[in-house]
Amino acid sequence: MKRTTTVIMLIASLCFVPLASANAQNSVNNLGTCMIDSLNGKERKQLAQWIFFAMAAHPEIKTYSNVSTKDLADSDEKIGGLITRLLTVNCPEQLKLANAADPLALQKSFELVGQVAMQELMTNAQVMSALTGYTQHTDIEKINQALMSN
Repeated sequence: MKRTTTVIMLIASLCFVPLASANAQNSVNNLGTCMIDSLNGKERKQLAQWIFFAMAAHPEIKTYSNVSTKDLADSDEKIGGLITRLLTVNCPEQLKLANAADPLALQKSFELVGQVAMQELMTNAQVMSALTGYTQHTDIEKINQALMSN
């Protein structure tokens, strides 16, 4: 009887794992969506700028950028205020639910917000032109041959 009860409890717990996981994912998505919906166009551009500044801090890339210490500090200040507002004014209930459901909720939600910031950059025609410039130097014939060979 004890073994049967243990098996039933195990099966029952497995049935609730996907539901709990789905609820956690929904909570994270709800937080991310709330933050994204609470951003205006200027704030999306500020996030994109902040991400660019952060990437430009990489030692191998830093020489190609002209981000001053003041620019970085100003950007950090704007983003700090923005994040505070999003989490405490615009989305506090979503934050509580997501945090209770998943300890990585903030990280996952900010990944969604980061994607929106990157979209802000990628939809610019000049950025797209720069991203596709390599195609002028790509040997499509060789790539097609590689795809066709065994």
